[in-house]
Amino acid sequence: MQILKHKTNFDFISKRKPAIFISSLINLAIIVGIATVGFNFGVDFAGGTVVELKYNEPTTAAQVRERAQAGGLHDVSVQGIGAAEENSFLLRMGGVTQLNEENAERAKAAIQGLGETRSVYADMANGIVNFRSAQPMAPDAVKKAVEGAGIGVQEVRDLGANSGGTGYDYQVVASGMADKVFAALSAGTDKPNFEQRRVDYVGPQVGKQLRNRGVMALLYSMVAILIYVAFRFDFKFGPGALLAMLHDVIMVAGYYLVSQREFNLTSIAALLTIVGYSVNDTIVIYDRIREDMVKYKGKPLAEIINIAVNDTLGRTILTSGVTALSLIGLLIFGVGEIFDFAMAMLVGILVGTYSSVYIASPVVIWLDERAAAREAHHGPKQEPKTA
Repeated sequence: MQILKHKTNFDFISKRKPAIFISSLINLAIIVGIATVGFNFGVDFAGGTVVELKYNEPTTAAQVRERAQAGGLHDVSVQGIGAAEENSFLLRMGGVTQLNEENAERAKAAIQGLGETRSVYADMANGIVNFRSAQPMAPDAVKKAVEGAGIGVQEVRDLGANSGGTGYDYQVVASGMADKVFAALSAGTDKPNFEQRRVDYVGPQVGKQLRNRGVMALLYSMVAILIYVAFRFDFKFGPGALLAMLHDVIMVAGYYLVSQREFNLTSIAALLTIVGYSVNDTIVIYDRIREDMVKYKGKPLAEIINIAVNDTLGRTILTSGVTALSLIGLLIFGVGEIFDFAMAMLVGILVGTYSSVYIASPVVIWLDERAAAREAHHGPKQEPKTA
């Protein structure tokens, strides 16, 4: 399929200096923004709870949010999913259990009010309150007291007398946040008018591990691609491919920073895909540059790169355009993480095409000019004389 009927002769490389300057400023601004403002980490990385609900009657996200806040869920995020007539929503909130720093003290006070207790310890990470009582206690009485403090209780575990014979040990297991969502949205109704379809919990430690491993996967992939480029091309080409990859990753990260869309495992998948797409486009141009360096021996490198970019322009428009068209479909019909993935990919395709011309190629010219200047200063290498 031929997109361009006639050979083009655009002077891309003459605009390389202002392009690099503007790209450097934008990249620096994004890095500063990430360091100061940060991403809006999703439940995957920050930890928390995701609940999917489907209402049986027409409902809006604003109405769901209002009901949730009226029920005591003040930090909940509500997002509609699917078509509007489906009345389906995702609720995201921090925390895995109802036990937190604010209500842990109330739980302790409620337990201590039941009698002589000691060693009352709230384990917020696991949603458990441990305590020791001088006398045996009825689990139902403990549950009622803690629930009176505003904390849902899944169960009260009677661990029996401790080994030292100094008392009786108990554990109060707090209910999950999904139970609080159900209670908050069902308040004031005889029967809930929604169905709870899905509940996902991610603890803070697991979220941190997922975030670290996602970043490491991104770094490892970039190192592997750099090694590949180093073996396939000579030293002049490797740094340009690496800088182009870094540029594209930072620019796509900038989309998540500016839009404050959730940064989660899907975002890492988008970044990994962009790394592969970026280096693929760069290698196509590099291959043509290497061929044209032999074909047009004696021409300045900048002119050879212009010829190579123009020769591959039709292919670039075709491949990038077709990929972008499929992504536009996802943007129109997709919601939530699908929309975010498609938008990040679209940004990545645009900046990946740009960086292959205005980041990767100019670095090759710069390294070539440095090598020529060094050779002119020191002179060509002298072959050792033989007797």
